[in-house]
Amino acid sequence: MTAGSPETPSAGATPSAGAKPSAGAKPSAGAKPAATERPAASDFIRERVQRDIEQGTFGGRVQTRFPPEPNGYLHIGHAKAITQDFVTAESFGGICNVRFDDTNPDTEEVEFVESILADIEWLGFHPANVFYASDYFEQLYDWALHLISNNLAYVDEQDGDTISAQRGGYGRPGIESPYRDRPVAESLDLFARMRAGEFDEGAMCLRAKIDMQSDNMWLRDPVLYRIRHGHHHRTHDAWVIYPTYDWAHGQSDAIEGVTHSICTLEFDSHRPLYDWCLDNLPLPYEQPQQIEFARLEFTHTVTSKRRLKKMVAEGVVDGWDDPRMPTLAGLRRRGYPPSAITTFCVEIGTARTNARHAIESLEAVVRRQLNAVAQRRMAVLRPIKLTLTNWPTNDDGTPVVEWFDLTNNPENPDDGTRRVAFTGNLVIESEDFALDPPPKFFRLSVGREVRLRGAYLVTATDVVTDDDGNVVEVLATYDPETRGGDAPDGRKVKSTMHWVSVPHSTPLTAALYDRLFAAEVPGEATGESLDDLNPNSRELLTGCLGEASLADVEGGQVVQFERLGYFAADPDQPGLFHRTVGLKDEWAAIQRRQQKA
Repeated sequence: MTAGSPETPSAGATPSAGAKPSAGAKPSAGAKPAATERPAASDFIRERVQRDIEQGTFGGRVQTRFPPEPNGYLHIGHAKAITQDFVTAESFGGICNVRFDDTNPDTEEVEFVESILADIEWLGFHPANVFYASDYFEQLYDWALHLISNNLAYVDEQDGDTISAQRGGYGRPGIESPYRDRPVAESLDLFARMRAGEFDEGAMCLRAKIDMQSDNMWLRDPVLYRIRHGHHHRTHDAWVIYPTYDWAHGQSDAIEGVTHSICTLEFDSHRPLYDWCLDNLPLPYEQPQQIEFARLEFTHTVTSKRRLKKMVAEGVVDGWDDPRMPTLAGLRRRGYPPSAITTFCVEIGTARTNARHAIESLEAVVRRQLNAVAQRRMAVLRPIKLTLTNWPTNDDGTPVVEWFDLTNNPENPDDGTRRVAFTGNLVIESEDFALDPPPKFFRLSVGREVRLRGAYLVTATDVVTDDDGNVVEVLATYDPETRGGDAPDGRKVKSTMHWVSVPHSTPLTAALYDRLFAAEVPGEATGESLDDLNPNSRELLTGCLGEASLADVEGGQVVQFERLGYFAADPDQPGLFHRTVGLKDEWAAIQRRQQKA
């Protein structure tokens, strides 16, 4: 570790470009806004904001911000923070900005800035402004000079490991730096020379002078500035000293006029430092208030950007937008509706205690929304031939083609119907036929009659096998009196199966997904979450066939493959469909088991 290496967690995720506010400018306070109707779920943050409005705090003004660091793609955990920031502001007629906390040139990239902005817009939120902490580097430097001049900060020449060790620990005293009582003039001179680039990385850093014996470790003379010679994505090479998160964050909030600085719980212990920094600066306006809430975590999921970045770098996944990833880009590619994510974030409410949610609970919301809007289509992922031996032919010997009008979405009659071709040359799912059916198997077997969805009743009569004895074709007859799938004599069948007419099909590739991490709590057993990676998290099926209309599905659109699940068309690879979620509501089953327990 070098001197001044950041020891605070980075805030959230990352946004984009916008107008630069003048340092110290306070947004004008508007008329006192009225709160909009709140969701039924508990939200102590909005209750706090409502109370502040009623008391006239900040002149009744509400302004929040989402402050990501542009060092990776946003993940599902960030969705909760984004929703909390924007919905809180919107509920009280306020505004929410995006501010990139871009204070580490070694890890931040324009790619991440652009992806963060795209993800926020995809979720349906529109920042009033997009700012950068780097917009305020000059003001932050001037305020650091103010601390030094008031003997509240000093330049320390110790290395980072020594500084870390001297902080001590809970129940262990801190050790004051030998440079702690350095003369003010000397620290001012060294700090100016640090800015001028006279020293190597790690040679020295600027620390706040607070209390090395504080029970709060973040108040034990935290690092405010460190030397970095990396190339910054916006300021380029203009700066070689960079503020730490704890020095830049609260001051950036104050510069922009943030009223409520909403953070996740890991920043609870940072709040005294947040307040100390603001208390000791000549701010011409009210200080923002930091409020913490529980972050969003799921089972079978890892949201550490360091680990996600490692999986990308080592080729464990295909990129940040791999559909197995918990990134918003990955969920978008997989077909998650953005409204399902924000709806879930609102429905679970806002808590003060961290908890891990079952991933199935999010999938249930996704399934519920897709059920209402997704068009139904038929596709066969593991095809086996089904030949109707008594299917009629035309006078010229060609097979007859019949057309059926099938419902696009039974949940929405206004979606109408589509025409689907039917012939005697079909495919069905291989698992829908059994040569030696087990008990309670009601699908197709020799001598058994089933319904082909919306078409006819058919009865299997024989099979064709390959040299290894595997069934490659099922021979059957159809009952021409059962068009539409109902028998005029009222006889009942126990199974309805989907199908595709081979001459009228389109070829598909289907990607089926299991959990990226096999363990419910990745890393719980070994301490390293990547040890629990599931080697069978994706199955790629080629040779699939779908009804012809699937060739017209646009990239990103989600359709329901009847009986198989919801599938999203890949935006870049025509014919590739990612299974978003299956049709089975696993969350409902989990809840039933919990109720019985």
